[in-house]
Amino acid sequence: MNSKKTKNKWTLLPGQPLTEMDKRILAAQDRGKLVPTRSLIKTPEQIEGIRAAGVINTAILDLVGERIHEGMSTLEIDKLVYDYTISHGATPACLGYEGFPKSCCTSINEVVCHGIPNELDILEEGDIINVDCTTILNGYYADASRMYVIGKTTPRKQKLVDVAWECLKIGEEICSKPYVYVGDIGNAIAKHAHANGFRVVRDLCGHGVGLEFHEEPDVEHYGHKGTGMLLVPGMVFTIEPMINMGTWQVFCDEEDGWTVVSEDEMPSAQWEHTFVMTDNGVEVLTH
Repeated sequence: MNSKKTKNKWTLLPGQPLTEMDKRILAAQDRGKLVPTRSLIKTPEQIEGIRAAGVINTAILDLVGERIHEGMSTLEIDKLVYDYTISHGATPACLGYEGFPKSCCTSINEVVCHGIPNELDILEEGDIINVDCTTILNGYYADASRMYVIGKTTPRKQKLVDVAWECLKIGEEICSKPYVYVGDIGNAIAKHAHANGFRVVRDLCGHGVGLEFHEEPDVEHYGHKGTGMLLVPGMVFTIEPMINMGTWQVFCDEEDGWTVVSEDEMPSAQWEHTFVMTDNGVEVLTH
């Protein structure tokens, strides 16, 4: 239960009638739930801008899927991402973000996320790799990642990749109607991962996105029903469960300050989509 009272955040528009959404949010707020600020509600024009960025973002990951192969370096993947993004009038959000040196993240096997592309990481038969990229088009951000399996991997690693995908789709299903809570998503994802013998990373999460790289709310992939922020029409956010084969705990490489690795160095898998919440539930903006 969320017994802690939260600060009132929802504001009404001066001179405008009380809408059904206002009523739902104010009722949750009165119960002490965490609700969005009005600034998190995207306008139809903003959503169309994010959608357009998402088209390029999805096409980038399609291209990676067509070209990725054994013997390829992660630096070659990064070049694909950069060249396609720039040639379509967009910008890779990762490049230069808080000092990150490349255009995407390439995370192989035990690397959970934020792997830095380089010429020395060469893909081998049986590797699993997450490629994560965020695209800026006309000031709008779209974010997604996919897992790619190089050749044939072990049954256990393949199951990890598959269960991580199922966790993403379970999160999407929880959002098939508006006015659910972030904790509802995390609760369902964690249950599925645990039932399959895997664990959910707790130190990293999904997030609001669209006008900035990272916005409210934090979308954790574990938790209790009815906790976390209320998700209402007009909100844009990612769901991106990171699922570990062993312990959920992770560490960050001290040398580069970015690469996050599972504590026991067992494999990890992640999928990510950007969603917009509508009156009828979420719509996927990036695949």
